[in-house]
Amino acid sequence: MSRPVGGTHPEIQPYEHGMLVVGDGDLVFWEACGNPLGRPAIVLHGGPGSGCTSWQPRLFDPDAYRIVLFDQRNCGRSTPHASEPDIDLSNNTTPNLIADIERLREHLGVDRWLVTGGSWGSALGLAYAERHPDRVTGLVLWGVASARRSEFDWLFRGGVGAFFPEQWERLLNAVPNELRNGDVVEAYHRMLFDPDPDVRGQAAYEWCLWESATPSWPPTSGLDERFEDPAFALAFARLVTHYVRHDAWFEEDELLRGIGALDGIPAVLVQGRFDFQSPLGSAWAVHRAWPSSELVVVDDGGHDAGAPGIEHAIVRATDRFADRPERSST
Repeated sequence: MSRPVGGTHPEIQPYEHGMLVVGDGDLVFWEACGNPLGRPAIVLHGGPGSGCTSWQPRLFDPDAYRIVLFDQRNCGRSTPHASEPDIDLSNNTTPNLIADIERLREHLGVDRWLVTGGSWGSALGLAYAERHPDRVTGLVLWGVASARRSEFDWLFRGGVGAFFPEQWERLLNAVPNELRNGDVVEAYHRMLFDPDPDVRGQAAYEWCLWESATPSWPPTSGLDERFEDPAFALAFARLVTHYVRHDAWFEEDELLRGIGALDGIPAVLVQGRFDFQSPLGSAWAVHRAWPSSELVVVDDGGHDAGAPGIEHAIVRATDRFADRPERSST
């Protein structure tokens, strides 16, 4: 198939899909697109809780790639869904997500694959690759995060509020007085699991309004269209706060300290210079610690991977990997 000029590849439909039993009563939805005999690639969505979309396969040449996507635990089409009133998220952890990726790889009979993902998906991709470097042919990551506590604090505990003061103040003002003296993430987590559905719904709305403001510059004043579905918004907000309050089950600098396991594995890191959710400094720190990585800075880009400059850089990277001889496993 001819390469796109400045954009994504054509939209395609999956040729197979299924539900993978991952334990703990959880079922994970997965699908595969493109060429069944092509180079395997796994897509790790952001959030956590965003789910996979029809846009993500368009980042790959469908003639060259076997593109695998899945909805991480409790979101998208995976079950049970995080919007259910009595959902138990205690088994939704980063180590379990890494294990889910391995289960899916084995289920599909994939030996090694290109690992791709953005935002939270980039941190999960790094964690998976560090745990299973022998199963990775390369990585393409965007909106790069290394899951440090300082990164979570920046986005969810007021750091970036210096650039979005009106939106940050609204997020804080929606917290009841009795919860205002503690951690804003803990406060919203409690509100999102309140027995009153109106409290849960309003908390999800306010949280997602904050999430909508920060991906691009200038900030948007309304709700991103994906959050207009109340079930999606509640599940997303619950999963994000669940992960943030646990520091995503990482020790500080864990991913940076473990990046030596990726020595020699090629990678492209695509980063918007004006990414307020995942600042460029995070991608820079990953790149500096990983000599075989290439950092591509999109000067007019933010956190929105669908913006033309970032999208084009991701497609260029996957096209380059499609043409690259596979790294030997010996």
